[in-house]
Amino acid sequence: MNAIQRLTLSAYGMHLADQIALVAVPLVAALVFDAPAQIIGILVACQSMAHLLGSLPFGLIIDRAQARTVAIAAALISCVGFGCAAASVFAGSLVWFGASVTAAGFGVVLFVLVSLSIVPKITDVAHIAKANSRLDLARALCSFAVPLAAGLLVTAQTANWVFAFAAAGGVFALAAVTGLPAFSVTPQTTDGILTRIREGGWFVLRHKLLLPISLCAVFWNLAFAALLVTMVPLVVQVLGAEPGVFGIALGAFGLAAILGAWTVGRFSGSVPPNVFLLFGPGSSVLAALGLYVIPPGGPVIAIYAAFFLLGFGPSMWLTTQNSVRQLVTPAAMLGRVNAVIQTAIYGVRPLGALLGGAIAGAASPRTALALVVLAYGASFAAALFSRLRTVRHYADIRLVESA
Repeated sequence: MNAIQRLTLSAYGMHLADQIALVAVPLVAALVFDAPAQIIGILVACQSMAHLLGSLPFGLIIDRAQARTVAIAAALISCVGFGCAAASVFAGSLVWFGASVTAAGFGVVLFVLVSLSIVPKITDVAHIAKANSRLDLARALCSFAVPLAAGLLVTAQTANWVFAFAAAGGVFALAAVTGLPAFSVTPQTTDGILTRIREGGWFVLRHKLLLPISLCAVFWNLAFAALLVTMVPLVVQVLGAEPGVFGIALGAFGLAAILGAWTVGRFSGSVPPNVFLLFGPGSSVLAALGLYVIPPGGPVIAIYAAFFLLGFGPSMWLTTQNSVRQLVTPAAMLGRVNAVIQTAIYGVRPLGALLGGAIAGAASPRTALALVVLAYGASFAAALFSRLRTVRHYADIRLVESA
C-alpha cells in the first residue's frame, strides 16, 4: 500500500469519526444527558472553536515537525478524545463529555492541516489534483452518509454507543497513518512565534494566487453561513414549502459534493484548473440567484437543483485550490499558509450566520437571500478578476513560482 492510499484511508477514518461527532453531539446531549438548548449550543460551539483556536498553532508545528509524527499524533488525539467521550457517556459526566469531544476536534483539525502538507511530499505535479480529490472524496462521502445513518439509527436506546463508533473510526485512521514513511523536515529559522505567523499571513496577502483564493473562500463561506440560517424561514414562510424540503436540499448538496470531488480526480488531467477555479464560485452565484427568483409556491425541485449546483461547483473548486496552494507555497511555510486561510474561513462563518439571521429577522428572508447573492458575487469576482483565470496547467504554476 503506497503513501497516498494510506493517507486516504486515514482520511476516511478521521472524517467518519468527525462527522459522527458533529451529528451525535446534540443528539447524545439531548437523549442521554437531557441537556437544555443552551448547553447543547455550547457543546456545538466548542467543536467549531477547535478550528479557530487550533489552526494557527498547529500550522507552526506542522512547518517545524516531522509530518508523519504529526499525523500520528493527530489520529491519536482523536482516538483518545472520542474514546473518552464514549466512556463519559456511560459514566454520565456531561463535563467530561464536552471536554473529550473538544479535544477530539483539535485532533481532526490537526489531521486536516497536516494532510495538506503531506500531499505534495508524496505525489508529483501531474497527479496532485487526483491525490487531493481522493481526500476530498473521503470528506464528502462521510459528510453525506453519516448524517443519514445517524438519523436512521440513533435513538434513546442506541445513543450510548455512538461515540464508540467514532472512536473506532479514529483507531482505523491511526492504523492507516502509522504506515506512512518519514518525510524530510525543512530547516527553520529561530524567529519568534508571532514573527512566523505574520510571515505566513503576509505571504498569503502578497501572493497573486493565494490572496484571491482566500478572498474567494471568505466571501463564499460568509454567504453559505448566511444561507443556512436563512433557508428554513425562506422555505416555510416565503416559498410555502414543508421544513423537510431543506433537509432534502442538503442531501442534494452532499451528493453533488461527492460528484464534484470525483469529477476533479477523473478529469484534472484534461480540464484546465482555471475552469474549476471559476466554475465553483460562478455556479454559486447562479444557484443563489435561482433560489432568489423562485416564486411563492414554486416547484421544490428548483430548490434541490440550486443546492445541487451549490455543492457540485464549489467541491471542484475546493480540490483545485488545495492543489494550487500546495504548489505555490514553499514547503517550509505550507502549514502556516493553510492555517491562516483556515482561520479566516472559520472566523467568517459566525459573522455570516449573524448577518443572515439579523437581516432575515429585521427585514425578510428574501432580503437576507439578497445578501447571500451579493456575497457569492464577491466570491466570484475575487476569482474572475485575478490570476486564477490564467491557471491552465499545474506544471506552469510550479515553473513560474520557481522562477
